[in-house]
Amino acid sequence: MTNRQKLAQETRRKLLDAAFSLLAQKGFDAINVSEITEAANVSKGTFYTYFNRKEDIVLEISRAPFREAAEKIEKMDQASIKEKLEFYFASFVGNLCRFGLNIARQWARDVLDPKNVPDTMDAVKWQYDLDTLESILIEGIKRGELSGNAPAKALAKVFLTQLYGMMTIWCMSDGKFDPVIEARQMSKLLIGSVLKPYKGAHYETPQAGKD
Repeated sequence: MTNRQKLAQETRRKLLDAAFSLLAQKGFDAINVSEITEAANVSKGTFYTYFNRKEDIVLEISRAPFREAAEKIEKMDQASIKEKLEFYFASFVGNLCRFGLNIARQWARDVLDPKNVPDTMDAVKWQYDLDTLESILIEGIKRGELSGNAPAKALAKVFLTQLYGMMTIWCMSDGKFDPVIEARQMSKLLIGSVLKPYKGAHYETPQAGKD
């Protein structure tokens, strides 16, 4: 990486960090690009080198942690399907808590109408999350943790619906409950009962790497 590329990466990170702090404190509508660039100690024009509009920085902030969680799950070769799903639930909620209500609400507003989101990944964020969950279930079928007739996509939709629903209620209730506790309880109640009809021979003892 050249010095110029390193400088660009550092500037982008400054903008993201500054925006994250301001969004968490004040909310999306209460801040502007000038405040973000002032907090990042860069010129206002620099903002538009990296982002087209204020909304884009919210999408960028919320994107990376979910991608990182999916990448970690891919490397959990020795973990059971139950452990992988529990990790996904915990990561999902951990990201919500890290973002806070203001960022979670703005992200939800931005992506509810995909026509208003210029970036492909965020426009189909629900599909990205669905694919991540489905891949966990498909891997479980391959390893004999679930039976071959397990409807991976349908099961993934059940889990995703519950997580998105929990996020929505958390925002609507103005954070009146702890999403970490809620997700832990949801994980305990939901995962075992949903997967029970499709348990395979290796549900409790997965065969890592089985084709």
